[in-house]
Amino acid sequence: MKIKRRNFIKYLSAGALLPQNTFDWHPFSNLNDSKLKVFYKNSIVIDGLVIPRGWNQDSFKALDQSGYTGFSASLPSKNFKIAMSSLLKWEKKIKSNSNKLMLAKSSNDFYSAKEQGKTGVLLGFQNATMIENSIENIGSLYKAGTRWIQLTYNQRNLLGDGCTERTNSGLSDFGIEVVKKMNNIGIMVDVSHCGRKTTDDAIKYSEKGVSINHSMCEALHKNHPRAKTDKQLRSMSEKGGVIGIICLGYMIGPKLGIETTFQTYLDHIEHAINVAGTDHVGVAADFAIQGIKANGATKENWYLPRLKIFKPSYKVQWPPWIPELDSPTRYLNVAEGLKKRGYKLNDIEKILGLNWLRYYKEVL
Repeated sequence: MKIKRRNFIKYLSAGALLPQNTFDWHPFSNLNDSKLKVFYKNSIVIDGLVIPRGWNQDSFKALDQSGYTGFSASLPSKNFKIAMSSLLKWEKKIKSNSNKLMLAKSSNDFYSAKEQGKTGVLLGFQNATMIENSIENIGSLYKAGTRWIQLTYNQRNLLGDGCTERTNSGLSDFGIEVVKKMNNIGIMVDVSHCGRKTTDDAIKYSEKGVSINHSMCEALHKNHPRAKTDKQLRSMSEKGGVIGIICLGYMIGPKLGIETTFQTYLDHIEHAINVAGTDHVGVAADFAIQGIKANGATKENWYLPRLKIFKPSYKVQWPPWIPELDSPTRYLNVAEGLKKRGYKLNDIEKILGLNWLRYYKEVL
């Protein structure tokens, strides 16, 4: 089914602007596998977090298979100079591959990307260290294309405590100032790796909804520092935020392949929906588009280094992936899994990408 330009814009706009709208007219109310693929192809699909290190031709091949409308790209954030250089490199990469990629700075850019058969790239950082101690740097980062910033990574920085920091001190005065500046200028406030109190403070002090662009539910994976509590999910949703359920297998639960499977991933989506509401849940990989295994991960180059980088509370496992999610077609698999669980098409569309799109419209 090919959607004409005018009908395509009406179709997408209805889902993005009216999240509660149901598409009873949709021709795939009783989907078989073939029609599901067509439904997926016509859907807005946005990955809440992709790690684009070493982007190459294999990445483009995987992108062609993925059906992605867009993704948030995590760039190096060590300091301001490195961050600005990374933004410039990705702007050049996007321009040199303009037949496939589009720099996304607003929700409208994702509509355009879908219509043109391209993929929108939303640039940002998994730490705020590149802000250094200067509020003015946020404006420079924004002008260079930054549209999301995670306030802390696992450790403490000038803004607040990360999720594996020994203390749980929340946002500093400077951190609150940064959040206000990000709100005013139009940069998403992300709290995926933030500590418990820092997450709570960000939700409280942000005038707009916060992003949890790659995380999971603490109720299903107890005592993992990266997981978010039900109370946090409710608070996030009340202000319009979105959580992207992470595809990284060992984040979802213990004993991959035994107690933790693809169904466990769907359980996290379902739990987040039950707590936060259908309009506040999305998807997120947290690795390369082609998958961890296809990207050359081995026990020696992937697992062992992480045992040194992360604290034991991170519960790193080998292998770290769930097979159904370690493929470029991961979200087609998710759509099929949700369909089998009885989810309606308009709800599946929201989870695949329309919820992120609504959030971008409100925040960016």
